Amino acid sequence: MKQLTVPHLSIKDPQDMQELDRLLNALPRQLIAEVPWQDYPYKPAVEFVIGYHESYLFLKYFVAEKAIRAVANQVNGKVWEDSCVEFFISFDDVAYYNLEFNCIGTSLIGFGPSKSERNMLPAPIVEQIVTHTAITRQPAKKLVQWELTIAIPVTSFIHHQPLTLSGRQCRANFYKCGDQLPEPHFVSWRVVDSATPNFHVPASFGSLRFE
Repeated sequence: MKQLTVPHLSIKDPQDMQELDRLLNALPRQLIAEVPWQDYPYKPAVEFVIGYHESYLFLKYFVAEKAIRAVANQVNGKVWEDSCVEFFISFDDVAYYNLEFNCIGTSLIGFGPSKSERNMLPAPIVEQIVTHTAITRQPAKKLVQWELTIAIPVTSFIHHQPLTLSGRQCRANFYKCGDQLPEPHFVSWRVVDSATPNFHVPASFGSLRFE
């Protein structure tokens, strides 16, 4: 099973995006590069880093792709149709959270045991997530580069309170998709065992260990 150790980050203000970016940029990047479905071969360049604090879980994604889309602008909207990065995590092997973000930081969180049994978290909970986006065009390479920094309060995981991350083992996967882009794509950190595009396969999650 693919494994990843999540480092603890010392930061005075977890919502200080400038300081958070500095800390996250110093971490080793992980590739999102598995393309499990032959009908969707396009693979944008995607990397991520992950860290945590007593009260926050931090993510940063680094993406370079041919085109971007950012239509969803409401909490729990259809961000997966846009240029989207996703993080699924299970703390108990019974159910899991799906956290999804488009390239302008619009956020979605669902919870449940399977794709067909999801409940969206209340908007006020999702709105507590802090995001910062930087988008840069590279005309010479015909690419759009974007970076998304995310600070997720531990209290966002409302079905597992109180939640302490330090020393915890859990299971997770990381994704990049864009259902309505000119070249739809579905890319994962750990390969997904499914005949058709579907990220909701907890049996294919990798392992996370919080330091």
